[in-house]
Amino acid sequence: MDINILLALQDFRNGAGSCLTDFMTKMSFIGEMKTVLIIMALIYWCVSKEYGNYLLMGWSGSRVVNGLLKVTACAYRPWIRDVRIVPDSAALAAATGYSFPSGHSMNAAALYGGIAIRKELPKVLRFVALAIVVLIAFSRNFLGVHTPQDTLVGVIAGLLVMWLTFKLTVWLKEHQEKDVIVACLGIAAAVAVAVFAALKSYPMDYDATGKLLVDGAKMANDTYKGVGWCVGFLLGWLLERRFVGFSTEVSLMTRIVRLATGLLSFYAVSLILAPLFKSLIPGVAGTIIACFIEMFYVVLIFPLLIKCFEARRHGVHK
Repeated sequence: MDINILLALQDFRNGAGSCLTDFMTKMSFIGEMKTVLIIMALIYWCVSKEYGNYLLMGWSGSRVVNGLLKVTACAYRPWIRDVRIVPDSAALAAATGYSFPSGHSMNAAALYGGIAIRKELPKVLRFVALAIVVLIAFSRNFLGVHTPQDTLVGVIAGLLVMWLTFKLTVWLKEHQEKDVIVACLGIAAAVAVAVFAALKSYPMDYDATGKLLVDGAKMANDTYKGVGWCVGFLLGWLLERRFVGFSTEVSLMTRIVRLATGLLSFYAVSLILAPLFKSLIPGVAGTIIACFIEMFYVVLIFPLLIKCFEARRHGVHK
């Protein structure tokens, strides 16, 4: 039945022209891993440190849960299951890893669903956030890279992780001294997922020519990324709480400066420094370290830099 739904959407996509496909491609883009990470980082640096921490913590945990579910289910992508499925070519670049559950759907649930879970924003904006989650999930079906069950479970799992994260952040406000325990348990869980992904056996199915359909080791790459981001967040979060303590209670001009310098420096780290480490350290370790560096920079290094710079600037002005 899931394949029949995708075939019907494929026929509609082919007949509707490029306009609707372009819209769905854009919706899919705002659910991509790096896009979601950058948005959360900007909230953390420039809008609300507390809100950004909540979103980054939930998303980091969500990425580990997604990676664990993917390497456990080992579900093939729709076009591998049925050659009649021809996904949109632009969507294939971001269609990495196994199919179940959808990573984009979990990303959407983490950011936009995470916003909807909390009640600071007006109801209309929370409704819009949930609508974005639905559109991103549907875009993955429309573009032919995920089945409906992939996206449905992705949304449910992502919302569940964010709800649990919200409850955890509320608990941590009352038990701030427990942050070390939370960080250690989270890191241990993430490392355990990485070990599981590295040691487990994967399906070895071949086509009629004897070619391996899916390389399980490559499919697990998204799992290792999630582990790197999660460990980077938890360690950076703990150190920032204990030793940095930067604030988002700053002027509008300071927020603008943070936004511009944060974006530029993050892209430098993401496009130059992280790939450099990945090239020097091949395999699983390189993937984990590259993603660790990205998140560690977001959560600890950049906040430390801006606090030092802003303190020095204020000292000069005095």
